[in-house]
Amino acid sequence: MSLAPRAVLVHRTTEYEELLARHGTHGQAAFFLAARGRSVEEVRARHERAHRALAEVAGAVPQAWRRARVERADLDRFLFGPEDVVVVVGQDGLVANAAKYLTGQPVVGIDADPGRNPGVLVRHPAARARRLLPYAAEEGAAVDELTMVEAVTDDAQRLLALNEIYVGPPGHQTARYTLGLDGTDAPAEAQASSGVLVGTGTGATGWLRSLWEQRSSALALPAPSDPRLAWFVREAWPSPTTGTTRVEGVLGPGRGLRLTVESDRLVVFGDGVESDALHLTWGQTVRLSVAVPRLRLVC
Repeated sequence: MSLAPRAVLVHRTTEYEELLARHGTHGQAAFFLAARGRSVEEVRARHERAHRALAEVAGAVPQAWRRARVERADLDRFLFGPEDVVVVVGQDGLVANAAKYLTGQPVVGIDADPGRNPGVLVRHPAARARRLLPYAAEEGAAVDELTMVEAVTDDAQRLLALNEIYVGPPGHQTARYTLGLDGTDAPAEAQASSGVLVGTGTGATGWLRSLWEQRSSALALPAPSDPRLAWFVREAWPSPTTGTTRVEGVLGPGRGLRLTVESDRLVVFGDGVESDALHLTWGQTVRLSVAVPRLRLVC
């Protein structure tokens, strides 16, 4: 007998809850914000909308289903199962935060604060959850399979991301490394820069696009479901020992970008989450490529 699906509700602590944790009382939080020209009532109103959406989604879970909740800070310690239907209640970025811990489970994105979020990944209002959850568990549910990017180091550390992966210095120093491409006979190029960004079509509306526009690149950025990645070197510096001939490109399936560290330490992190980073030291190599897992986002 197969297990009933489990609805896993992913959410995050609201700004109001963080203020109360820091200042202790509503009054102290109000004083703190007022001194900075902000209203605590606006923050509390967003908090209440988020909790109403979470309660509405929780009430929409079919009675026969199992259920669980996980806060964003605990995602790296939560074990997702194959029967899970993952319901992200919050902002677009929360879907990206959860994506790297999944292995093909369907994801339903619920917009907890319509009108404030772009709704690229949290596409549905909470009122639609009662119909969406049973549908998401069906074999033939329509999903968009979004491409992800992965980084794999020479000592088998691995990192997944939905938007982009950054490789660079942990502070404001210069990253020194050699950069090479799979499938080419050209030698790797020694470079000095402020880091390398490798991103997907989903990430092509954010950080990746800002680099693309800044340099007026002629590259065709991928769409979210395209099995391609775009990459850019940030602020490459020419010198007698470092070059700038490889500063952008596209990676298709089976192609990889390899960086070998030539400085004391570089970090590798995805989707802007620096707290969950891989740390590389002199001589280590990391390969960035299209990931095999995809995010299955319910239409």
